[in-house]
Amino acid sequence: MSQWIEACGTEDVETEELIRFDYQGRTFCVYRSPDDKFFCTDGICTHEKVHLAQGLVMDYTIECPKHNGVFDYRTGEAVRMPACVNLKTFPVKVENDRVFIEI
Repeated sequence: MSQWIEACGTEDVETEELIRFDYQGRTFCVYRSPDDKFFCTDGICTHEKVHLAQGLVMDYTIECPKHNGVFDYRTGEAVRMPACVNLKTFPVKVENDRVFIEI
């Protein structure tokens, strides 16, 4: 059964940035897009199991800091090699300036 978990405040994530969120042994990344929407993906690269929180966010993508694989954080799609397995994404909602993810 899924549940909504509070990940952060809206003020915690700057535009075109991300924050790392850990919950029950799992790592997530919460992103704020250029159009001021929030998204969430697994926080570990599918290629080499590296934390994406140290990666570069550009427009709607996250670049892995190890081998520069790129993912679209809106869909999780791997868009540049060497990443070829998509990231898992999670529904996000914002209530009272707090960001929640459904896991």
